[in-house]
Amino acid sequence: MSSSSLLNPITIGGQELKNRVILAPLTRGRCDPGTVEPNNLMKEYYTQRASGGLLIAEATAISEEGYGWMNAPMISTEENAANWKKITDSVHDKGGKMYIQLWHMGRQVK
Repeated sequence: MSSSSLLNPITIGGQELKNRVILAPLTRGRCDPGTVEPNNLMKEYYTQRASGGLLIAEATAISEEGYGWMNAPMISTEENAANWKKITDSVHDKGGKMYIQLWHMGRQVK
């Protein structure tokens, strides 16, 4: 594959991507200390990368029982979802596509 192919559009599973650059999910732990809320720092981070073909958001806990990483975000309440929506809306406004990595740390946490 030539280097120019990286910037060509591609369709994967019916999802059309503007290029082949994909941001892998990285557990960043960027919520404010003591919170699980997605915040403006995270919004800035993902929005800056919206020119990629696909962004996969960091590991995001689906419940308190499955939460196990300090300052990692959650998506188990309306407030969590509303804060993630601010991030995804910002990415979409820049023409990006984004999915979230749902996360449960398993029986080791509680």
